[in-house]
Amino acid sequence: MTSDLGDYLRARRAATSPESAGFPSGGRRQVAGLRREEVAVAAGMSADYYIRLEQGRETNPSPAVLDALGRVLGLDDEARQHLFRLAGLGPAPASSAGERAAPELLALLDSWPNHPAMVLGRSYDVLAANTLGRALFPSASYPDNLAQMLFLDPHARSLWVDWASAAAATVAGLRLAVAAAPADLRLRAVVDELREASAEFAELWQTAEARSKRLTEKQFLHPDVGSLTVRSHSFDVRAAPGQELVVYLAEPGSASAQALALLGSLAATRVR
Repeated sequence: MTSDLGDYLRARRAATSPESAGFPSGGRRQVAGLRREEVAVAAGMSADYYIRLEQGRETNPSPAVLDALGRVLGLDDEARQHLFRLAGLGPAPASSAGERAAPELLALLDSWPNHPAMVLGRSYDVLAANTLGRALFPSASYPDNLAQMLFLDPHARSLWVDWASAAAATVAGLRLAVAAAPADLRLRAVVDELREASAEFAELWQTAEARSKRLTEKQFLHPDVGSLTVRSHSFDVRAAPGQELVVYLAEPGSASAQALALLGSLAATRVR
């Protein structure tokens, strides 16, 4: 018997060093990270209760218990929110089935012809994109979902220069989304497909990392214009929880900005 909460606790326990929780690291340890009993002692609960949490036999921990576990496991604010959602103490957003980008967002995307931009659903479905946004991520097999493109399109590893970092960030984002919307059938379907079809995804999923997109620099080796370095900016869509507006910016006057301009010209020619 297991649960998403138990899986997350087990993974975070394995990733927590004894020293960080106030325990000596010397001697032979049969498990990675903390022992179950050590987590229980540090969090002020019985070992039996904590074991039941990990095994999925206890499913209603109090906020005080979760706070204590978050402290022992060194969770930041985002990971702590993820823990609370897994325990059923977070909001329950509507399903992403049939998600649509608002007309105002569509107009906003079109107002940025020189910057790749798109609206993503919580399952990484591309709900809308401007011409340059579509051109930045060319995929004949998976043009409408960035997670599927990243893990299942054979050309993705050459497009994303640091594929491993992009893969880890995507899995962590999907983890966070599943905790926020556990009943979302579309989201579950995407995750189940990727766990079945991609060994790399399945391995990353087991680490139980959970975090949202952050301001990052991304490097691409695009088949049409070559090397590109852009900054990724992500914004939550307040009117549609779970959706994100993502915009990519190149340094003005840089070779990447010139490459984006060329890519825009090529893309505009193709859609005429």
